[in-house]
Amino acid sequence: MTLIKTSILTAISTVIKVLVGFVINKVISVYIGPSGLAIIGQLQNFLNTALTFSNGAITQGVVKYTAEYKDIEQKSKIFSTSVMVSLICSSIISILLFLFNDYFAILILKNIQYSSVFTVLSFTVFLFALNIILLSILNGQKEIKKFILVSISSSLFSLLFTSFLIIKLSLIGALYALVANQSVIFFVTLLFVIKSRWFKWEYFSKGIDRDSLVKLGKFSLMALTSALMIPVSELIIRDYIGETLSWDSAGYWQGIMYISKMYLLVVTTSLGIYYLPKLSEITDNKELKEEIKNGYKIIIPIVAIMALGIYLSRDLVIEIAFSSDFIMMRELFKWQLIGDVIKIISWLLAYLMLAKAMTKLFIISEIIFTISWITFAILGVKYFGLVGVTYAFSLNYFLYLIFVFIYFKKVLR
Repeated sequence: MTLIKTSILTAISTVIKVLVGFVINKVISVYIGPSGLAIIGQLQNFLNTALTFSNGAITQGVVKYTAEYKDIEQKSKIFSTSVMVSLICSSIISILLFLFNDYFAILILKNIQYSSVFTVLSFTVFLFALNIILLSILNGQKEIKKFILVSISSSLFSLLFTSFLIIKLSLIGALYALVANQSVIFFVTLLFVIKSRWFKWEYFSKGIDRDSLVKLGKFSLMALTSALMIPVSELIIRDYIGETLSWDSAGYWQGIMYISKMYLLVVTTSLGIYYLPKLSEITDNKELKEEIKNGYKIIIPIVAIMALGIYLSRDLVIEIAFSSDFIMMRELFKWQLIGDVIKIISWLLAYLMLAKAMTKLFIISEIIFTISWITFAILGVKYFGLVGVTYAFSLNYFLYLIFVFIYFKKVLR
């Protein structure tokens, strides 16, 4: 399947996901407000980290080797190993969440009354983990239609489940929805996998293959680094904004980050579904260059047009996605959207690190640019107020772009 076809299919899924996200965001804005959105952002970051640890952070490795291997026997070793790793890791995470629910409630959500949220998560985390593994296998097998149908099902269920709990229980309802909704989707994903022509139960019951574990371990190190760096950096920055300015300000920043993630989903999803398997297959540098050039020709104009459209209609976006309480977000759009375009330009090159398992380079660059992101954000807020965090976002990705461009220009000669 080509990048264009993949992008069209993922666009359909993403449009549904974005619309669902807008509706849920509107419900949150009306029933909870800016400070509540900030708290939800805190849990989302924690959840992303916990879920990455719960499957051993091997999902990108599962995609790569499922796509790369042609022999089903080789694939089955990856399938079985990934499932066993997920069961072991999710069990450990589950025990920790259950035993330290009060601690996590205070640390992440600033209130012990939310400890039950982490108790619920402790019982659902293994379903989350297995669902992500099965989706990675579908991705690697290039069963894009099934992958997207699961995504659409997930979005629609999330809309109904989350909206109902928010209306009935307010903020804590939103928190419960976050830690429970994806576990139900596991059974939908499982049904699609079982109905695949290649599927056999025995492929998932061979235990852990040592060679496969070592290969997946390289991706685990990279994914664990991202799982720590990205959410933790957002937690630190959001907490700094909340304590230094206000939690409403933290909510405004959460809002602009949400808008960025939503409209870029069509691009980032296409990169994950098409680019990682495709780049993993290519061994010739000339062919790699052509694939990357094609990506730039298709992706960058789309991102630039979307960013410009959102900037010009920012007041309408705030009104539709949030409420009049979020009008202070208006000043954050310009440099956040510029940063988004720079981010995608850099990511088209940076995906080579994942596709070619450049573990050391990936980890070092993630750590360095996460530290610089936090530093720039804190300095930006200190000297320019809330808008300073968007200056920091653009500056950090501009420096990252320079780094990946210089490095891969040498590698792809």
